[in-house]
Amino acid sequence: MDLSIVIPLLNEAESLPELEAWIRRVVEKEGYSYEIVFVDDGSTDNSWHIIQELSKQNPNVKAIRFRKNYGKSPALNEGFKLVQGDVVITMDADLQDSPDEIPELYKMIKEEGYDLVSGWKKVRYDSKLMKNIPSKFFNWTTRRMSGIKLHDFNCGLKAYRLDLVKSIQVYGEMHRYIPVIAKMNGFGNIGEKVVHHQKRKYGTSKFGMSRFVRGYLDLLTINFISKFSNRPMHFFGLMGSVTFLAGFVIALYLACSRIFAHVYHMTDRPLFYFCLLAMVIGVQLFSTGFLAEMITSTQRDKRVYSISERINA
Repeated sequence: MDLSIVIPLLNEAESLPELEAWIRRVVEKEGYSYEIVFVDDGSTDNSWHIIQELSKQNPNVKAIRFRKNYGKSPALNEGFKLVQGDVVITMDADLQDSPDEIPELYKMIKEEGYDLVSGWKKVRYDSKLMKNIPSKFFNWTTRRMSGIKLHDFNCGLKAYRLDLVKSIQVYGEMHRYIPVIAKMNGFGNIGEKVVHHQKRKYGTSKFGMSRFVRGYLDLLTINFISKFSNRPMHFFGLMGSVTFLAGFVIALYLACSRIFAHVYHMTDRPLFYFCLLAMVIGVQLFSTGFLAEMITSTQRDKRVYSISERINA
């Protein structure tokens, strides 16, 4: 199969028939063999019924339905488990992503050799206060922390190699950081394409301001995991050793003051309690790193690693 298109959705009943017809028109014109995978993330409107009708009209339409709303990341993760196409494209169901971008995205993966191509909504039709300004801040932060030079990490319109989506797991609010996860898994050839962004035609946005808080915390999680998931002692052990050493040096200074300078009433000095606190925290951090190393070591044989090629294996 040439192409798989994964579309997570929540209460987008009005846009689904138009979106499916638009995709079908584009991909059949190009002659691609394809599948459209709708992931209904617990819709409470008529979305699932419409998907059922679309699947009767078009056998290339597939779908799964969650019993409740879990979020975009779990929806993408379950969609990635089903796909079979050499190139996997994700897009939102609200008609703001244009299916006319599909052929060029497909060529960038198949002919230009990219592992992942992310859309860049250079001209947006969203609220500046609610989306544009926060998005620019998070994109800037993600670029600085990940080293990936993309302008729009959160664009729903992306294209992937099949082996990439089969090698990653997406959870929490991690969907906006899939390029970072891909790079962590060895897929470093990441490109970008300016895509056409359209005004929302039906319904309202399903994302509030809370997504930015969750997204920021997930970015910190990804950054920590990418650096220390296989060696947590390097993080906790270093912090614990430095903290304990600082407390020990202060304790040594206080002891010398008592012995040689005959300074009494050490327990009345704030420095005494600070050194005790530093040593206790240092021991706790070091112990945390040690326990994390033990847990990590038991999981290493269970890890799934991304393999680029095989010979007689």
